[in-house]
Amino acid sequence: MRILIANWSCRRAGGTETYLGRIMTRLAGRGHEVGFCFEVDEPDDRSLIPLPDGVLRVPLRPDLPRALETLRSWRPDIIYAHGFLDPDEEAAVLELAPGVFAAHSYYGTCISGEKTHKFPSASPCSRRFGAACLALYFPRRCGGLSPLTMATAYDRQRRRLALLHRYGCVVTVSAHMSAEFLRHGVAGGRVFTLPHYGAADEDQVVHVRPERLSPGAPFRMTFVGRMDRLKGGRVLLAALPRVHAESGRALQLTFAGDGPVRTSWERHARTLRSQVPGISVEFAGWLQKDALTARLASTDVVVMPSLWPEPFGLVGPEANAHGVPVVAFATGGIPEWLHDGVNGCLAPGDPPTAGGLAEALLRCIRSLESSDALNHGALAAARSRRDDQHLDALLEILGRAARPADCVSA
Repeated sequence: MRILIANWSCRRAGGTETYLGRIMTRLAGRGHEVGFCFEVDEPDDRSLIPLPDGVLRVPLRPDLPRALETLRSWRPDIIYAHGFLDPDEEAAVLELAPGVFAAHSYYGTCISGEKTHKFPSASPCSRRFGAACLALYFPRRCGGLSPLTMATAYDRQRRRLALLHRYGCVVTVSAHMSAEFLRHGVAGGRVFTLPHYGAADEDQVVHVRPERLSPGAPFRMTFVGRMDRLKGGRVLLAALPRVHAESGRALQLTFAGDGPVRTSWERHARTLRSQVPGISVEFAGWLQKDALTARLASTDVVVMPSLWPEPFGLVGPEANAHGVPVVAFATGGIPEWLHDGVNGCLAPGDPPTAGGLAEALLRCIRSLESSDALNHGALAAARSRRDDQHLDALLEILGRAARPADCVSA
C-alpha cells in the first residue's frame, strides 16, 4: 500500500511522535510506500521524527494548495492520521484518500482535550462531549477562565468530532479510549483496539540482573515527560515527606522533561528540600535517548503521577523495557498495562491524591526491599508487547479501510 501518515508536527513532541518514528520504519520495512505530511515544525527544542529512507515528506504550511497537489500526485491508498491543529487542513487532507484515525488523545470528545474536572479537585470526566459541557466549563474548571478561549476550543472540538465521522474507522491502543470514541459514535461505530506496542521486541528489551533495594540506599525515582499541571508533579512532591518518614530512606527524585509549570515545581522542590533534608530533587530537562537510557539504568522506579485519564502512557512501558517498575494513578488506559504488584504499583485514581500516591510508592519500596519480582515483572510485561502484533493488526485495518466497501461490511 501507499500509506500517508498525517500529524500536526514533524518533531518528537510526545509519545505519539515516538510511535510514528517507529511505525514508519516498520511499514517501510514491510515493503509499503510511506509518505508523511505535517502542519508545523515545532517545538523547535525537540528532535525531528526519524524517517526511513525514501519517505515523502510534505509540510502542509505555508502553502496548503501546493502541498495538497504534491500529495494528490503521489496518490495515497490510505491516510493514517494522528491529529491536526486546524480542522480545515484536516478536511482538505481527507479529500485525498480514505482515512483511519489513531486516537492518542481526547480529540473531538472534550472542550479542553483533558477530560478532567479540576474543581474542587482533579478528577476524571466521563461525560459525552456536547453543548452541555459549556455549562460545566467554568464551574468545574475544565479549562481557563476566558469565555473566548472556551468558545474557540468548543468550536474546534465540535468540528473535529464532525470530521471523525468521515474516517473509515478509528483505532486506539487501550480499551479505555475505544470506549470513549464508541460512546461518541464516530466512524459509524468502527472503533478498534490494537495490541499494545512498546519496546517489546526481544532485542529491544534491556537485559538486566535486577538487584534488591540495598539497606540504607536512597530510593531513586524518575519522572519523564512534559511538565504541566495535570502531569501531577506537585502531587508527587507532596507525597515525598510521608514516603521518607515511613520508609526511613533518603529519596532522590529526577524530573526529566520541561514544560509551562517547571518553574513552579522547582520552587516547591526547593521548599521541600529545605524542610526535609533527606529529600533531593533534580531537574534535568529533556534527555536524549542515550542519556535517558543511562538515567533509567540508575533509577529504582519511574513515577507517572498524571491526574488526568492518560489515554495510554507510553513512558511506562518504555520504563518496563529497562526492567524499571512504574508507580502511577489508576486513570485512563494505565491499568491496562500496569498491573499492581506485578510490573509496578497503582494508586487510586478517582480522585488521585498525594496520600494514595505515597502509599503506592511505599508498597513499591517494600517489594523492592524483599525481592526483585517487580523488576522481573517489568521485563516480562515489556516482552509481552510486541510491535509485530500491533503492526499486523494495523495493516489489516488499513488495508480494509483502503477499500471502503470492505470497511463498511466489517
